[in-house]
Amino acid sequence: MTTTPEDRRPLLIGIGGIHIECSTFTPHTTSYDDFDVRRGQNLLALFDFTGPGAHEWTEQVQWVPLVHARAVPGGPVRPAAYAALRDELLGRLDEAGPLDGLLLDLHGAMHVPGHDDIEAELAEAVAGAVGPGCLISCPTDLHGSITEELVANVDLITAHRLAPHEDEWITRERAARHLVQCLRTGQRPAKAWVRIPVLLPGEKTSTQVEPARGLYASLAETERVRGVLDAALWVGYAWADEPRSAAAVVVTGTDERTACAQARRLAERYWSLRDDFAFVGPTGTAQQAVAAAVSAVRRPFVISDSGDNPTAGGAGDVPHLLSVLLGDKDLAASGLSTVYAAVVDPEAVAACVSAGPGSTVDLYVGGRLDTVHGQPVRLTGRVDFACGPHSPGGAAAVVHTGGVRTVLTGERRPFHHIEDFTRLGLDPRTSDIVVVKIGYLEPELRALAADWMIALTPGGVDQDLPRLGHRRLRRPLHPFDPDMPAPDLTPRLIPARNAAAAPGAAR
Repeated sequence: MTTTPEDRRPLLIGIGGIHIECSTFTPHTTSYDDFDVRRGQNLLALFDFTGPGAHEWTEQVQWVPLVHARAVPGGPVRPAAYAALRDELLGRLDEAGPLDGLLLDLHGAMHVPGHDDIEAELAEAVAGAVGPGCLISCPTDLHGSITEELVANVDLITAHRLAPHEDEWITRERAARHLVQCLRTGQRPAKAWVRIPVLLPGEKTSTQVEPARGLYASLAETERVRGVLDAALWVGYAWADEPRSAAAVVVTGTDERTACAQARRLAERYWSLRDDFAFVGPTGTAQQAVAAAVSAVRRPFVISDSGDNPTAGGAGDVPHLLSVLLGDKDLAASGLSTVYAAVVDPEAVAACVSAGPGSTVDLYVGGRLDTVHGQPVRLTGRVDFACGPHSPGGAAAVVHTGGVRTVLTGERRPFHHIEDFTRLGLDPRTSDIVVVKIGYLEPELRALAADWMIALTPGGVDQDLPRLGHRRLRRPLHPFDPDMPAPDLTPRLIPARNAAAAPGAAR
């Protein structure tokens, strides 16, 4: 007899997590106040599929909001901040009582000083709190570094398949859908995990170009193989000096032999393509990027100030490329209009707000958070725009120096959308040169750019990995060891965490 949604016993599924990626080369740290912490309906509002009647598969599911904390990528999380978030999550799990399932939302590249695999530790603590009868499904970022220990402490794990992450919320929904499916059917899939000794930056593994585009597209094909539930591939997080930093594959399925075979096939393909990965766009030094922008025929010309990208973990206040712009004589003589977004400097923003639009300011900006990769740069010019912290998007100012309009912000924040500029009175579509602290271009910036270049600038997420000086990586590792022998890519079969538990045992 077919079971209808009305016949099903309601499932209790909790949602919570701590989500951030952390560069260990960025000297600033992430505090509790840097996290957007959500609870109750404010938490559920993030997850569209939890709304009434969202999907047929969500019928008879009761979503239990726990605590969800997310921060802009940055430096290591302060131990006290992590402990407070972890303890609240565990406490709310205890208060929630027995759950059928849990959606544990993690990034895969969080770092807390003194811990080399903090997400595995968190997953272990969570698994102990919910018991073996509660299934745990874990959506992650493809830039996470996923270890056997993390995989062993969850029942389902998956990752984004697009970089830029246009499928970020699709990934979370897929993780939740698989969780409900396993709870309804009683499936307890096994996981085949492979560590791939390759560590590449995201700007060399973007799915906008080959070989990553085809490689990630093949994951959907893998899922169509009988006995496979999910296939995931992580490129790892290049800016964490941790032993776990490397690529990985996990294939989840009900047929152990098939899961292992498919995991090995994906791992071998990734290894075979290791030398084919290249930057998603043309690259050069800051000076070369500015020179290319000045001489460009097509405009706007977009420069990616990649080494200090705050959405990858950079501080956002290294003014290296800004100093090149301000000192470039060819740019000054060209009459070209340039927008630079942005330098994080709350003191400079406050000075601009105090002076007011139309005033002339003489400031030193940047080099306050990341004092390793940059020093403050003198910025003299007219204040075109200034707003305080209660304005949409937070405190910001625009200082006009010659043809360069420099955006200053009170907090670390990305500039990914046209609206991020227009709310400050800037229109990047009519500018000749647009400089953004980013890596690969997000969709709106990619559509904006008539031409572009990645500037290989210094910072906590420097694309030149050897220049950073990793010391704790597990070696050998490509490309740090170019002559390394072929690795053993035999998958580790990780049995279902709660294989002995009957469906709904937690209740």
